[in-house]
Order: sequence, then structure tokens, then C-alpha cells
Amino acid sequence: MFSASDIKSLRERTGAGMLDCKKALEEAQGNMDKAIDWLREKGISKAAKKESRIAAEGLSEIIIQGNKAVILEVNSETDFVAKNDEFKKFVSTIGQAIVESDAKSMEDALSLSTSEGIISDYLVNMIAKIGEKISFRRFALVTKNDDEVFGSYSHMGGKISVLTVLKGTTSDVAKDVSMHVAAMRPLYLKREEVPEDVLEHEKGIIKEQAINEGKPADIAEKMVNGRINKFFKEICLVEQPFVKDPDISVGEYVKNNGGELISMTRYEVGEGIEKRKDDFASEVMNQVNGTN
Repeated sequence: MFSASDIKSLRERTGAGMLDCKKALEEAQGNMDKAIDWLREKGISKAAKKESRIAAEGLSEIIIQGNKAVILEVNSETDFVAKNDEFKKFVSTIGQAIVESDAKSMEDALSLSTSEGIISDYLVNMIAKIGEKISFRRFALVTKNDDEVFGSYSHMGGKISVLTVLKGTTSDVAKDVSMHVAAMRPLYLKREEVPEDVLEHEKGIIKEQAINEGKPADIAEKMVNGRINKFFKEICLVEQPFVKDPDISVGEYVKNNGGELISMTRYEVGEGIEKRKDDFASEVMNQVNGTN
């Protein structure tokens, strides 16, 4: 009835998502013009026009159900919308649908059904209703074994969310670890997970620093091994000084409580997205509120 190239063509002409284009062609029995009309009638083409806007606000949320949990981030253009009850319901609804599924990709998630229709349609309807860009940015579906526990922590009303999995200990210990992750931003669980290119890059910087300090190249090379441990303590969760007791590492805290760290996921809303600069009115308000 229609091909993958037809979906691609419709997507290029309307700016709508792949799943929406596929559905439009199904509804139109492969007729391109009717598919475009269908997208316009559903408000999807209109929603696509907002794609160039910056959506760096929003919410992250964690939903735990038995041995499964989901952590997700949904972005909006303004913090005002992020605090809207309708937006919060949207985030919770799609999170619930994901935790009850086996979704492995964003495409899988967008095709899931909810009480408000499939997620891709629900998203489009939310954009049309609220009037600004909304982006379902990412999610992670995490499972654990019966001898493992989830640790969840949400900070600043969902601006930062952390989900950890620990083995052989309590959920209170796991929550402590999640709070630490929220505060200290570790990039990796342990040093074995640090990519080789990241490690080599850091070693190169350390060596150059030593040479700039006047050390001979052979001495600088030997200094790398000593200083790289400091780097690991900064970026690896198990080696970071525990925020509640800096005299021990996070790994030691967990071990002292009979546990083992299995995994961590940390979402900070808008991280990596270039945010628009505050306008003059925002600057004035920041000064009034004493935040400048």
C-alpha cells in the first residue's frame, strides 16, 4: 500500500514524526495528499513547526513497580508549563505505560497505548493544547532481581532524578547512594567503565601539566599513574568520598552495609541542551528574588 520511502517523503514534507507519518499513510490508504490533510487535521503539522524551539525545562520522574522501574525526562520550553498539572499528568501517564512494558527504544515507547491514546498521539495533543514545544527526551527501563533493591531520589521537584540498583542491602542505603549521585554527579559507576579514549585524553592532560611544571618527560610519565587516581575519585561513584561521611568512599559505605553497587542512572533536566539567555525581565526578577 505504501513504502518506507513514502513515510520518509511525508516526514520531509510535513516535519511530523515517523510513527505519525506511518499512521497517516495507513489512514489515507497510501494517498500522500490525504495523509498530509490527515496530519493537518490532527494538528501534527502545526506541532512540527515548534520543533525548532528550545525545550530545556521540564520534569524527570521515576516510577517503580515491583522489580521494574522507569526513569524518564520530558522537556518543555518554560518552567511554568513544567509545573502545570496537565504536564505532570502527561509525564506520569507515559511513565506508567513504559514501566508496564518491555520498551527498549524511543520508537517502542512512542507506540505504547495509554488512557489518552498512544504516546506519540498524546504528545502531539499536548503540544497543541499547551501551545509550546514538548519533547519526550529519554527514558531508561531498569529491572532488578529479588535480592536487589532500587534506590530512588528526586531533587527540586523533579529537576534531578536518580535511580540506583544495589544488591544485598536495604532501600535506605540505596536511597542514600541516590542522594549522593544527585549531589556529586558521578559520570561512571566504577573505573572499569571509563571509556579508553576518555582515560587516554585525561592522561595526556596530566602529562602536559607535569611537563609544564618543569618535570622531564620520563618523570611526567610516571606521575600520570598517581594523578589519574584523583581523576577516578572525581568521576567514579564507588571511589567518590561519600557525601554524608567524606572519610569513606561510596563503595566503602555500601560494603559496610553488606551491599554491592549494581547500576545508577542520573537525569538532570535540560543537561546538554543549550538554553536561551534570560531576558531583561528575568534578570530583574532574579535580582528582586535575590538569586542574581
